[in-house]
Amino acid sequence: MADNRFARLLEPGVGAFSGVLFGLGLGISEMVNPARVVGFLDITGNWDPTLGVVMLGALAVTIPGFRLVLRRNGPLLAAKFNVPTRTELDRPLLLGAVLFGVGWGLGGFCPGPALTALVSGHPEVFVFVGAMLLGAWIHDRAADRPTLTRR
Repeated sequence: MADNRFARLLEPGVGAFSGVLFGLGLGISEMVNPARVVGFLDITGNWDPTLGVVMLGALAVTIPGFRLVLRRNGPLLAAKFNVPTRTELDRPLLLGAVLFGVGWGLGGFCPGPALTALVSGHPEVFVFVGAMLLGAWIHDRAADRPTLTRR
């Protein structure tokens, strides 16, 4: 790992660069458009495969990328890799997946594209993001574990 002070200086820039790449990718692929999501989920009607193509493209880069990166002794900007170790399908995971799917299907937004779509200025995007944040806040107040943990 790089010197801790140096890593702390680089981390926000790397995060910003990653965020810009992510936002550009979502915009270029039109994943910020809820009609694309609803069209993908409408498998019995006017199905739109665009979301599936974007997912396959992401996996084509991520799967070999993770294999290469995880061969290293450690990450460049952190003390250790933070990879999930749990493999069981428990009740909270399944319930969360169902609630996520319902919200995704009803709103047409995934969290990342919803945040990216804020630049559109459309009021429904602000309502969706606000409600999404409210849901996360309610979870954090009611759950034994917070939604987000710091490394």
